[in-house]
Amino acid sequence: MIQPSRLFALGFAAGLLCLPAAILAQENAPKQPQCKDQQECDLYNSVLKDENAQTRLQKLQQWEKSYPATDFAKPRRNLLITTYVAVGQPKEAVAVAKQSLTDDPQDFNALYYTMLLTRALYGANQQPAILDDGEKASKALIARLDSPPEGVAADQWAKLRPDIELLSHQTLGFVGMQRKNWDDAASELKKALAVNPNKGEVDYMLGFAMASKKDNSTALFYYARAAAYEDGGLSAQQRQGIQAEVQKMYTLHHGGADGFNELLALAKSQPNPPDGFHIQSKGEIAKVKAEEEQKKQEEFVKSNPQLALWKNMKEQLTGAGGASYFDSGVKGSQVPTLRGKVVKLEPELRPKTVILSIEDGTTADATLKFEMPLAGKVDAGTELSFEGVPESYTASPFMIVFNVEKENLHGWTGKNAPPAHKPAAKK
Repeated sequence: MIQPSRLFALGFAAGLLCLPAAILAQENAPKQPQCKDQQECDLYNSVLKDENAQTRLQKLQQWEKSYPATDFAKPRRNLLITTYVAVGQPKEAVAVAKQSLTDDPQDFNALYYTMLLTRALYGANQQPAILDDGEKASKALIARLDSPPEGVAADQWAKLRPDIELLSHQTLGFVGMQRKNWDDAASELKKALAVNPNKGEVDYMLGFAMASKKDNSTALFYYARAAAYEDGGLSAQQRQGIQAEVQKMYTLHHGGADGFNELLALAKSQPNPPDGFHIQSKGEIAKVKAEEEQKKQEEFVKSNPQLALWKNMKEQLTGAGGASYFDSGVKGSQVPTLRGKVVKLEPELRPKTVILSIEDGTTADATLKFEMPLAGKVDAGTELSFEGVPESYTASPFMIVFNVEKENLHGWTGKNAPPAHKPAAKK
């Protein structure tokens, strides 16, 4: 019986796209199939010789039309699949692959291309069935990774296996992302990186999946690795674009660009984030600051209760409802002891009005009024304390006027007071 040239079959397989030659060679070496006639053998050999994908496709289609039933159905389908891939027709390639899988669910070539073309097909036509087919093929490939395909030597398969494994997990990660099953997507993409951690595209996909899981710190790490790792398979232009994108994400999350360069350096140096890795969000930073301020305020109140009381009064009185607050809760009620420094006396000797600075020691903000003049005077800057009853206030400039009894003023020394008047002696 007539047979096509085995030499041409193997030689053509070595030039096919995507699938390794060692795998395709065994697909194109069927067990003693026979041509119907010399014309079929000539057509088959013509296909194998043709290195132009367009004309090769025409010959394959002619072969199908002239010999719909043939002993070479499986190798012809393999040739159709790879040729459709070569001419940019993934839909047609997968359609032929599905025919092969109907006859043999474990057809390695058909499984491989169904898996490999899932992303391209789904990008053009977002049909759930495409994801189903890609998932099924990827899982079937992973399930048989421990055994080389028929006709492939163990040492050859050891070299080919990592790429098949990585692509299968990456495809399953893609399927999970399209279904918005972020846990499954992240799990599969991590498995892909476990096979080869230096894949920028997988890093970027994992960053998206982790961001969708609201794990922003981990997402930013993998985005940064996709941008920073130079040998990850992405071009310099792609990495530059990703870096600009991730910097915006980082700034939005963190509230500023501080620490971004350190993130890039860390991501470039190792494939996965270290244990406990975390990038504070601007909300977390604000919370920490608020807690620190609260602690400082509590410590301030504890160490200086008088000044804390004064600042609280000032905050309330200078706010929108200051007048109402003063009339309802401050005016006419004696306040606890306050302390301040003398700014001015009116008059300078035996004053009835003492102007103090309570908050900063220099800016007048409290006026003490007495019914009777005080003895002598004190120097500016002298520290006094008092208990007084607020009479009035102004918000700007801030000033509270107190009525104070002499016995409620503490620290008055009364320098230059005239000597006490002695009654005249009786004659």
